[in-house]
Parts: sequence; C-alpha cells; structure tokens
Amino acid sequence: MAEYELVHEIKNLCRNNQMRDVFFEEVECDDPEAYLRQRLKGKQIELTAEEGADGAVTFHVTCDGLIQKFVFTRI
Repeated sequence: MAEYELVHEIKNLCRNNQMRDVFFEEVECDDPEAYLRQRLKGKQIELTAEEGADGAVTFHVTCDGLIQKFVFTRI
C-alpha cells in the first residue's frame, strides 16, 4: 500500500466568510479514489479528479451539497 499525505479542505458557505476548514492526515491506500468513495459512502457525492504535474491527485467533491477538496500527495 502507498502512503499519502491527505489535505482535506471544506469550503465555508457563509456569506462574506472566505475561511476554509483545513485538515491534514496521513493515509495508506492502494487507490485514492476508492479510499475517498469508501470514506464518503452513504452520502450523495459528485466527484471529479485531476492529476497534478507533481503527481498529487486532487479530488473536487460536492458531498450532500457541501463543497470539499481532497489532495493526495504520495509520501
């Protein structure tokens, strides 16, 4: 299994507040998308993925109407 640093950002939907909740953690998984789908299992999600030049994978997710971003960077 590969090790990743996961940065999880949750956009604040309150008007005039541009702050975000940001969480950092280390995860072990073979497939970041499968890991994310399992983590959000049972919720209504829309997911798009993009791979950066540095190899990091960014997932833009709308989960039950909440906009979130997950960035997996291999350690």
